[in-house]
Amino acid sequence: MREPDQRAVGLGLRRALFQDLLDAPAGAIDFVECAPENWIGLGGRYAGMLSEITARYPLTCHGLSLDLGGLTPFDDAHLNDLRTFLREHQVQLYSEHLSWSGDNARLHELFPLPFSDESVRHVSARIREAQDRLERRIAIENVSYYLTMPTGAASPMSEPEFVHAVAETADCDVLLDVNNLYVNHRNHGTDPLALLHLLDPRRIVCMHIAGHFVESNDLVIDSHGAAVTDTVWDLLDQTVAQIGPRATVLERDFHFPPFEQLLDEAQRIRLTLQRTMSSTQ
Repeated sequence: MREPDQRAVGLGLRRALFQDLLDAPAGAIDFVECAPENWIGLGGRYAGMLSEITARYPLTCHGLSLDLGGLTPFDDAHLNDLRTFLREHQVQLYSEHLSWSGDNARLHELFPLPFSDESVRHVSARIREAQDRLERRIAIENVSYYLTMPTGAASPMSEPEFVHAVAETADCDVLLDVNNLYVNHRNHGTDPLALLHLLDPRRIVCMHIAGHFVESNDLVIDSHGAAVTDTVWDLLDQTVAQIGPRATVLERDFHFPPFEQLLDEAQRIRLTLQRTMSSTQ
């Protein structure tokens, strides 16, 4: 399935936004992104609502529980249901978090992985298996994390080195979360642009941008419950200037403002992508 246009602007699909999305002016939003786990197997009213949305907007999916970094075998039923859902809804792009999320249970949590050679080999093999069984390429997302898992290695990798090694070893795509770059920078003192210096930009097929919550000077939470901050807008500008425009999703999970404010943020994304595209022509 063809990926979204590089200048496309998406919005995370939340039930609270359904009617607003249906009523939005043409061209305000180019596509929507959903977590397939929230929709697989639903019938009746909710299936009808999803059909209404996908009749108007192309759909991408961002998974929560494939458990790419886990130790237990993949859930066969979930993989089969997921493959069917992606096909039935003509999903343009499917992404998952570079994390582990359960142990014989689907926890919908995103736990960090050790940044080590052993972890690269393990998660890359699982990504290749997932791609084979889903019969499509997938994109892995750099996640926010609040502690660093021990590696047992004499020379552990940095997070950018780890993400780069997994993408190359698994031969998969990358969904670059710009807010996560900033959150990890604040929490761990990392260079927010270091990942861009390592990744092959051709692997980056989509981006996320969102708001966060500042708990304290040394703890920032990737909340998706606030407006995008000026510092993250600046980081988006720097990112697009370096790699060029990419389809970008605005994520908002709760504390929804008037829909017009979300459209203003979407328009700011669009102007960033268009400005960079114009400057390179």
